[in-house]
Amino acid sequence: MLRRTISPAHAMRLERMQASTNFERVLANAAQLSLVLIGFVVLLAALKTGQVILAPVSVAIVIGLMFGPVADMMEKRGVPPFLSAGVVVLLLLGLIAAGGFLFAGPLSEWIERAPAIWEKLRSELTTLRQPLEALGAIQQQVQGAIGGGGEGVTVTMADDGSAVRELAFLAPAVLAQIGIFLASLYFFMATRSDFRISVLSLCVTRRMRWRTAHVFRDVEQKVSKFLLSITMINAGVGVVTTLVMWALGVPSPMLWGALAFVANYIPFVGQFTMLVLLFAVGLGTRTGIEQAVIPVFAYWVVTLIESQLITPHVLGRTITLNPFMIFLSLAFWLWAWGPVGGVVAIPSLLILYSIVHHILPSRPLAVRKPKANARLLDREATKDERAAEAKLREAEAEVKAGEPALP
Repeated sequence: MLRRTISPAHAMRLERMQASTNFERVLANAAQLSLVLIGFVVLLAALKTGQVILAPVSVAIVIGLMFGPVADMMEKRGVPPFLSAGVVVLLLLGLIAAGGFLFAGPLSEWIERAPAIWEKLRSELTTLRQPLEALGAIQQQVQGAIGGGGEGVTVTMADDGSAVRELAFLAPAVLAQIGIFLASLYFFMATRSDFRISVLSLCVTRRMRWRTAHVFRDVEQKVSKFLLSITMINAGVGVVTTLVMWALGVPSPMLWGALAFVANYIPFVGQFTMLVLLFAVGLGTRTGIEQAVIPVFAYWVVTLIESQLITPHVLGRTITLNPFMIFLSLAFWLWAWGPVGGVVAIPSLLILYSIVHHILPSRPLAVRKPKANARLLDREATKDERAAEAKLREAEAEVKAGEPALP
């Protein structure tokens, strides 16, 4: 039996070839990672640049997914999609108009009392003058110790009407965004079924159509359940806040309940804004900082119970998301679009989760009987898949009918 030996020169040549191959593999992976990073940076720039258009369109899609069950209920009773979409838009406008009409009186009252509250607020803040003066003296001593005892910087603010000009330039942009939102909501509600079937008809294989149909149905189901659950929770927060403010003697308790209902849609930012407003109003309408803190503390307790007990209990059966991913999504969208980003943060995370879940499905450890929601999702997805296949067959028949006969 012959043994084949490798010479040292040949072994060194093989090692150099293997090292070269590994280096090329590392370069290829680095190039792919660089493309991903470049794409992510371009996406960030596009989101920031297109905020004027993308933000109202995204909010319209989220609201449309929320009102999807209402439109489906009307369409099942024979209402055309364009008419059901118009009813949804009018229903939303009616709710906004009703809220504005109910709270126009309390708002106007607070606006009239704003100068008096401001004067009261300034008088209450004068109690903090001595601690601030002591802090300023300490700062001067520190500056003298480190050799920075120069003259202080004087800042002069001139009111040249810049705020009025900014408001005049901002009003048309806000009106344009409202128009884009209403138009996007109507067309999304009117064409969402056709759009879904058109996308499914573009899928090449039947398996791809099946997964895409499940993505669409799962997104609608998850986002709709989440928004409806959050709406009920926020309504409860508004009612409890109204009762608490009424018990504490805060003027216009229904107004504060309505503000708490709206602010709870924007996590962190909305609650912080409510705390600041309640503290300012408490300083302006009560005597002493201790009395002003009572409404703030009461609202904080209400939001703490809601966020730690009620919301996890209700949404735990609806969505199961990593809290760290929820925090990252909120931070990203608040950075990108401000308060509007807080509205679309969790729905966008649900959409991404549904896409990843159906594109990369996990294998269950044991075969279990599907739940009622899963069976309903399968039936709806199968219905969409069959509609897409029918559309493909119709397109193929039209193409064959238009072809000239062969000689």
